[in-house]
Amino acid sequence: MCLRAQRTGEERKMRKHGLRYTCALSALVLGLAGASQAMAQAESQDAPQSSPPENPVIVVTGSLIRGTPEDAALPVDVISQEELINQGSPTAVDLLKNLPGSSGVLGDSNQFDSRSQGSEGVSTVNLRGLGPSRTLVLLNGQRLANTPIGVPSVDANLLPAAAIGRIEVLKDGAAATYGSDAIGGVVNFITNKQLDGLVLSGDYRFIDGSDGDWTASGAFGHDGDGLRVLASFGYQHRSPLAASERDFAVRPYTENPAGGFTEGGNPGAFLPFAFYPGTFIGLTGGFQVDRGCDDLGGIPVNNSTPTDIDSATRCASQYTPFDLLVEKEDRWQAYLETEIDLTDQIVAEFSGLLGHTSISANSSPTYLILNTPTPGLANPIGSQFWVPPNNPGLIAYRAANPDQFPSGANSALLAAGVFRAALLGGNPLFQDQNGIDGAAPATRDSESMRFTGAVRGSHSDAFNWELSGTWHKYIRESTGYDTVIDRVQLALRGLGGEDCDPLTGTPGVGPCMFYNPFSNAIEANAVTGETNPGYNAAVANDPAVFDYFTKKSSSRISNELKVASLVFSGNTGISLGGGNGIGYALGAQYRRNDYDATYGPYNNLDIYPCPGSLDFGVEDCARPIGLFGFLGSDQANSSTQDVYAFFGELQIPIGDRIDIQLAARYEDYGGSVGSTFDPKASARVQVTDWLALRGSYQTTFRAPPSTYLTAGDYLTSLQFVGGSFRAVRVNDDPSLIPESAESYGGGVLLELGGFRASVDYWHYDFSDDIVAEPLSGLLNSVFNSTDGSSTPGTAVADCSNPLASRFTFSGGPANGGCGTLTPTLADVTTIDTFYTNGAGLSTSGLDFMASYRDEFGSRGTWGLGVTGSYVIDFQTNDFFIGEDLIQPGFSAVGKLNYQTTAYPLPEVKLNGYVDVGWDRHNARLTVTHIEGYTDQRLAPGTPGHDIPSFTTLDFTVRIGLPAETDLTLSVLNLLDKDPGFAALDYSYDPFTANPLGRNFKIGIRKAF
Repeated sequence: MCLRAQRTGEERKMRKHGLRYTCALSALVLGLAGASQAMAQAESQDAPQSSPPENPVIVVTGSLIRGTPEDAALPVDVISQEELINQGSPTAVDLLKNLPGSSGVLGDSNQFDSRSQGSEGVSTVNLRGLGPSRTLVLLNGQRLANTPIGVPSVDANLLPAAAIGRIEVLKDGAAATYGSDAIGGVVNFITNKQLDGLVLSGDYRFIDGSDGDWTASGAFGHDGDGLRVLASFGYQHRSPLAASERDFAVRPYTENPAGGFTEGGNPGAFLPFAFYPGTFIGLTGGFQVDRGCDDLGGIPVNNSTPTDIDSATRCASQYTPFDLLVEKEDRWQAYLETEIDLTDQIVAEFSGLLGHTSISANSSPTYLILNTPTPGLANPIGSQFWVPPNNPGLIAYRAANPDQFPSGANSALLAAGVFRAALLGGNPLFQDQNGIDGAAPATRDSESMRFTGAVRGSHSDAFNWELSGTWHKYIRESTGYDTVIDRVQLALRGLGGEDCDPLTGTPGVGPCMFYNPFSNAIEANAVTGETNPGYNAAVANDPAVFDYFTKKSSSRISNELKVASLVFSGNTGISLGGGNGIGYALGAQYRRNDYDATYGPYNNLDIYPCPGSLDFGVEDCARPIGLFGFLGSDQANSSTQDVYAFFGELQIPIGDRIDIQLAARYEDYGGSVGSTFDPKASARVQVTDWLALRGSYQTTFRAPPSTYLTAGDYLTSLQFVGGSFRAVRVNDDPSLIPESAESYGGGVLLELGGFRASVDYWHYDFSDDIVAEPLSGLLNSVFNSTDGSSTPGTAVADCSNPLASRFTFSGGPANGGCGTLTPTLADVTTIDTFYTNGAGLSTSGLDFMASYRDEFGSRGTWGLGVTGSYVIDFQTNDFFIGEDLIQPGFSAVGKLNYQTTAYPLPEVKLNGYVDVGWDRHNARLTVTHIEGYTDQRLAPGTPGHDIPSFTTLDFTVRIGLPAETDLTLSVLNLLDKDPGFAALDYSYDPFTANPLGRNFKIGIRKAF
């Protein structure tokens, strides 16, 4: 490990060559950002770095005792700013995806997975693949507020990248030191407190198919006369990259039916219907597919199998050509940190961080409509969406296709879950949405405001103290567009239009407009340009009718964190075996989290609880689902969680070769959550000068966040089920208890001259793990299947199964249940799941590294090495809901784990490197390998069952120019490797791989 301690004169002479690689070796164990391939190069003698202080404060992640060296009992790995520069200054997403010890990372567009929906522009850490909420992310050792969306996690994109001097990672449980969330480990971003001067930097990334990405930043540091100041500003821009710009992402139906295809599109399928009041009202035939389906680029299918148009029952239409692999992102961070010597012994420190992210995303032209209109008011026949005989589009379509309407059929029904207002023809309201006409816009804005203050007293080696406080508020504002259920029905009847009174208006007269749902209203495919021979301009839709039933959905959700801590620490002076004295730390902490969510008028259940609320004033309905057909609505809600903690720690050196650390923490959450007590013990033994052993044992925990404990509240995710997306409501559970884990591990470290190596074993056993119920298991239980989301839409529901009440079916009774129907999976509109305490899991694996570094010439070094992670097992237990086994225990290693309780988990991740450096120049070739894995939804031998390995080569050259200027040139993904095929919407796994292909980056850094 890189030992940060006061250096002797001789050590300072050796710093140029020694620190060139000793600091990097700890980073190699980490492997962060492909950093596992990196070796730290000597910092420029001309760079604006202040001289090391005579008595530096050594802060190590995982310990509260000042002066704890990095090579003590805890395995802390470090990557420096210098190393990141030598790698071409990778983005946060690049950093985290290349970390061998992490799997299931957010950062690239992943809007179709329930674990990442709504998280555009957010980047997370996921150590051990245990979930980002089980990795604690710190800034200068202090907590950060979680993002208030989906899975609780810290947004690494809004940390002040320009001010970061190093990153420390503890890949070990640390709840005894830091409290809840530190089950899988800790990542601590530490600012560059030694900067003295001004550094400006920027880079541009050339990406085929987009306008490229760029960044700009500046950092200023001053240290003198009892005042230290660090200020920085950073800006990052990502240009949109359309899915259609990558052949692997938009594939034909025959190659990937799950590749962004829906069987609820437009053109779609309809049911011929007879409407003769007083004589006969009812269906006259089965589903017919709109004849414009294949002309506009759709695929006629029957039971999800391609067929001719006359035998088809659905039109499979692809929505991903309207979507982006990379959203348009604009982001900035401003950071100020100051430290003032109040006296010779007391120091005050303050910091402020402001950050903002603006995301412009694309979504489908309109969404699937999952709920039916208000019977008797919007829909006089009381079932599904009715296209009446006087609809001009229907009249023209019947005239052109009389064979699709049996004798007596004079109208049509459009079934909820099979119908949407627009898809292949695009939405006429939206033009040039990130370069794509017809795609609906969505925005995600994040704002981060954080202030910290601390007063520290250093009175003697035996007694130090620190009183600190943190306030951090993270706000997420989101918008999107959806269709108003009743207004679609009114427009089908010719009563659409903002100025049309649905109770007194005349269909199609004056301000009252018709909406035509058939393909004869569509001139061409909005993306491919394929023209429609059946287009009839006389019955084309007026954009005003889309404006009438398309409304904005919006939300503003915030999470506010307040922390106050008091810590006493020092050295007792008691030594064992002639070593240093025993160190101690004692402290108390108070934390408070405040969550608040408000919603825009159209998706607010307090304003519009029912589909008939907007136009008919209906305030009471059997199912208060709101106005929208897909995204759903919610009620404003808030929650608070208070935590009181007491903790202690001992560092016990025994002689010069043994170091033991003991820690324990008690936390009280009050209420139904209760309290926990967790101890930890770690040890390191220097067996010989070249061999050391280390190990640890601890219990850890994670309390349920308050956002999971609000009765009646839920989060709506949109998941692909039976050929189309369905609304899956993940409901809160006030009875949740903390999850706990018992973990242990140990390792061997070798150092022989220029060769270094380490192997570490780790093991976790979880009890009462906090998870969302697995959707795949629910589907299997109710539909007697083993295929989860791949279960055919024709599968019949077992209405005697008590879990059938979790499903809402189109056309069912008022409560949406089975009733007297025999519904199929295609009839499902909404599914209810819950956060719950799971059945437990265990996981184990190995982290390893090996490297060699030597010198050449008078000032050069060269090196090579490899680092990686091997997951031995990730075993889940049988998962029950009540008496029903809905997910048998399984091993998640080497699997995609779609719609289960686990994240994608490749068995092996490796980074290797070869580099050479001299003075401020450096050249590095990096290889990153992610082992292939399998999709357990699919049968062996079928396309997509085996997801191929993803191996990339990166090459970066750093050139030291005159006037303290550095130029970096990078070729990333040198061989232009596509990510492995996965049967998902984008045809690859965004949690794991990278969609950019070969790209080039140029950067410049100037010091003053």
